[in-house]
Amino acid sequence: TLRAQLRRAGEPADLRHRKRRARLARVVMLVDVSGSMEPYTEALLRWAHRVVAQVHRTEVFTVGTRLSHVTDALRFRDPDAALSRVAAVVPDWSGGTRLAECFEAFRRRWGRVGMGRGAVIVIASDGFERGDPALLRREAEELARLARTIVWVSPHRGKEGYRPVQSGIAAVLPHIDALVAGHSLDAFQEALDLLGGTGYLSRVPQPQR
Repeated sequence: TLRAQLRRAGEPADLRHRKRRARLARVVMLVDVSGSMEPYTEALLRWAHRVVAQVHRTEVFTVGTRLSHVTDALRFRDPDAALSRVAAVVPDWSGGTRLAECFEAFRRRWGRVGMGRGAVIVIASDGFERGDPALLRREAEELARLARTIVWVSPHRGKEGYRPVQSGIAAVLPHIDALVAGHSLDAFQEALDLLGGTGYLSRVPQPQR
């Protein structure tokens, strides 16, 4: 403002303002690859592959009996090659489900160092938990403190008569921002629309039919 006034020999000039530059949140996807999720795992990972290709600052992990970081594998342009790479690095494919332990591993190794802080966390899981639901509730609460938004994508959410009574879903419900369907391409689009407010996922095309 002062420089503008000096250029005008001291005459009043318009006030100049600076605005804080908006920074888009990081997107973190946690995809359940346990046995109960087997009918949906490939579609969810293809969706994650498309998000990684189109959205800057996206990280993807698989969860089952352990946590696996698969972002690099999903960076391959060809989706079939990318999924083959994921299969090669994930040791617990179609195994059990220990969501609480996986969430804790993410929070301790990745969350506190910046990846999870202020992020949009998308959890794709049916919510079946073999561990202690109380531990899962605690870990969901901890993630909620770190994240900007938590969206849970369930393959059963869109089915007629569905009720969120599974031990895992019931434990995390108080600490997530939305529970959306994840059983079809239309359901994926609903999740994209919901997350469009982040300025990110609304631009991501759906996987090819």
